[in-house]
Amino acid sequence: MAGKARLLVVDGYNVLGAWPELSKGKPLADARDALIHRLHDYAGYSGQRIVLVFDAWLSDRTERSTETRGPLTVVFTQKGETADRYIERLCDENARQVELGRLELRVATSDGTEQTVVFGRGAVRISSRELIYEMRQAKQSGAQYAHPASRASGRTTIMERMPEDVRARLEKLRRGEE
Repeated sequence: MAGKARLLVVDGYNVLGAWPELSKGKPLADARDALIHRLHDYAGYSGQRIVLVFDAWLSDRTERSTETRGPLTVVFTQKGETADRYIERLCDENARQVELGRLELRVATSDGTEQTVVFGRGAVRISSRELIYEMRQAKQSGAQYAHPASRASGRTTIMERMPEDVRARLEKLRRGEE
């Protein structure tokens, strides 16, 4: 089998709470947009699908909304539905793929109870701070290798992640020029 698929599920407000410089002095909608933008970039750098869940537990939102932007899916739960419950259900839906070794499922939240629940459902848990650190590291190390087309389509290939000089040399080898 090629490699297993990777899915990262992010508790949006929990991560925003752990990332004060992202939301300091900004309206909540702007902080959400900043997180969405950064996670979209991170999905491109890391080659994984990401589901970002925002809690609408106490809002007047009567229906759940879902928007997919390449490798990033943004979910706003409906009134009466917590982000935790949505994440747990998503873990349940993917448990068989995790069990068969076809999917690496990670959940980013610093909610201790939620970490325990998703771990019991087969997901790997990471704290919000660990995710923030991981995103910063990926941006620093991956930005020089990221291919613009890979970010737009949400897919990347090994060739797209290689430095230009290595790609040129491999192309010469392919053509029999070396």
